[in-house]
Amino acid sequence: MTSATRARVAVAGMYGGAAVLLLAVLSTQTTFPYRWEWVVFGVAFGIFQSLAVEVNDRLRASPTVMIVMTAAVVFGRESAAIGAATIVLFGAVTPVDIRERRWFQPVVNAGQLVLSAAIAGAVIAVALPSGDIAARDIGRVALGAGIGAVLYSAANLSLVTLAVRTVFRKRNLKPWSRMRSLVPSMALMGVLGGLLGTTYLLVGPVTLPLLFAVFLVGHLAMRAVSQLRVAHESTLGGFIKALEAKDLYTKGHTERVAYFSQITAEEMGFRGDALDRVRIAALIHDIGKLAVPRTLIRKKGPLSEEEYSLMQAHAHLVEDILHEVEFLAPMVEIASGHHSRFDGGGYGGSGHRRGEPPVLESRILAVADAFDAMTSTRSYRLALTQEYAIAELRRSAGSQFDPDCVEAFVRALAATGERYGSPTLEDESEARRRAEGAYVA
Repeated sequence: MTSATRARVAVAGMYGGAAVLLLAVLSTQTTFPYRWEWVVFGVAFGIFQSLAVEVNDRLRASPTVMIVMTAAVVFGRESAAIGAATIVLFGAVTPVDIRERRWFQPVVNAGQLVLSAAIAGAVIAVALPSGDIAARDIGRVALGAGIGAVLYSAANLSLVTLAVRTVFRKRNLKPWSRMRSLVPSMALMGVLGGLLGTTYLLVGPVTLPLLFAVFLVGHLAMRAVSQLRVAHESTLGGFIKALEAKDLYTKGHTERVAYFSQITAEEMGFRGDALDRVRIAALIHDIGKLAVPRTLIRKKGPLSEEEYSLMQAHAHLVEDILHEVEFLAPMVEIASGHHSRFDGGGYGGSGHRRGEPPVLESRILAVADAFDAMTSTRSYRLALTQEYAIAELRRSAGSQFDPDCVEAFVRALAATGERYGSPTLEDESEARRRAEGAYVA
C-alpha cells in the first residue's frame, strides 16, 4: 500500500467513523423527524450538492447551507440536529463519484457533511422555541440560523482543508483565496434559511415553490463566482501560453517560479489572499517579455549593453500590457519589482524604488526566479546544480536578495524533498560554453 493510499484510508476511516459515532449518539438523545419533509429537503440537498461549483482549487460550494438551516427549523427543536445531520447524506455521493467509481470522496464527504450539519442543527435547536413557533420568534431564529451557517461553513472548510492537505501533494494545490468574501454570503444564506423555515412553519407547504426558488437563486450566485474565477485563471493561462510560445526555453518557468514563490511565502506565514497574490504575481512576472524581440530572448551569446537595456525593459512593460486588467493591479506592482535588489539597486517598474528594498512579495519572487533561472536550461546556458544555485543565493543574500527570503526558500524546498537542475554541472562558464556549442566532451 502506497503512502497516498494509506493517507486516504486513514482520513476516510477517521471521518466516516466520527460521523457514525455522532449519528449513534444523536439517535439516543434526539428524535428523528419521521415526516415527508425530511425526504423533500434531503432530495433538494442532493440535487444542489451535485450542482456545486468550484470556487477555489478543489473547493466546491453550493447553497446547501441554506437548505440545511431551512430543514433544521422545519424539523423543530427536538429533531433539528439529527434531521440536519441525516439529510446531508443525500449529497454524499455525486454523479462524478459514480462515474469514476470513487470511494474516498464519498466517505470523506459524508463524514464532514454529517459533522458540519450536526453543529448547525444544534445551534438551531437552541434558537427554536420549545413549543409552536410564532412571529415573535422570527428574529431569534434568523440570528441563530446565521450563526449556525457560519459554524457549518467553518467546520466544513476546516475538515475539507485537512483532508485535501493530508491526501494531495502540496505542489498540486493552489492557495485558497477570497475566502473572507464567502463568509458574509454564507451568513446571509443561513439567515435566509432561518426565515424560509419559519415562513414554512407559519404558512404551510404552499411555500415550497418559494423555498426552491430562493435555493436556485443561491446556486446561481455561486455559479457566477465560479465563472469569474475561471475567467481569471483563463486570462492568466492565456498570457503564459503566449509567452512560452515565444520562448520554448521558458516553458514551465512561470509555473515553477509560482510554485517556489508559494512555498516560500507559506514558510514565511502568508495565507489566503496574501498567498494567492504572490502566486499570481509570479505567473505574470515575465509577461513584459512579450514586447521583447524573440531573437533577443533566444540569443545564445552575451548581450550587448543596448540589448541588455532592452531586456531590462520587460520589468516595467508588464505594467503597459496589463494596466487595464483590474483584478491583476496589486500583483502587477509586485511583478514589476522582481528585479529590484534588496539593497535598493536593480531595476523595474512601479514596484522598484531606487535606494529602497522592494516589497516583501517582490523579494520572495526574486529568489524564486533566480533559483529557477540557475537550475533550468536557457538558450545561453545549461542548467546548474541545485547546490550551486542555493550557494549563489546565499552568497548574494543581503545585497541582491533578502536573507530571510533565501533561508525561507531553502527550508521550504528541503521540506518537499524535491530536486532541480543538473546532477553535476556546477561551473557557470562551462554551462555557457556548452550552450553556445563551444564545449567538446
